[in-house]
Amino acid sequence: MTIVDRTDNAQNDTLSFEFALPHAPEKVWRAITDPALLSEWLLPVFDFSLTPGAAFQFRTQPQPGWDGTVNCCLLDADAPRTLRYRWVVGDMDTIVTFALAATDTGTVLSLTHAGFKPTQKQNFGGARYGWKMMGGRLVDVLARTT
Repeated sequence: MTIVDRTDNAQNDTLSFEFALPHAPEKVWRAITDPALLSEWLLPVFDFSLTPGAAFQFRTQPQPGWDGTVNCCLLDADAPRTLRYRWVVGDMDTIVTFALAATDTGTVLSLTHAGFKPTQKQNFGGARYGWKMMGGRLVDVLARTT
């Protein structure tokens, strides 16, 4: 498994990662949409639904400057190809998109997190660090699930 940070260094509004995974798209899809599995690698998720327009939350321990809540709204889901939702933390209103493509050896999972404002450089850096870390946890979850 490889994680490649494809973020263009000349900008600071969109993060882009690519994960080469040795698993079928259906298995990867389940890991990014099954609430129990999603909670294992990303953050504990509440009220998650694949219904467009459905509101849900990720919640974790509060930290200085953040209450630990991410408010989300599912924008669209096309199993097992794309999943897109709004990701709102305070005044940061961004879009997370997962795109899955089958390969001869498994799946390429492309992740973009877009919509950071120029004043949100700290959020951008934190999200970059977080997606890399959580991407590693996704790999672990995929390795131990059937």
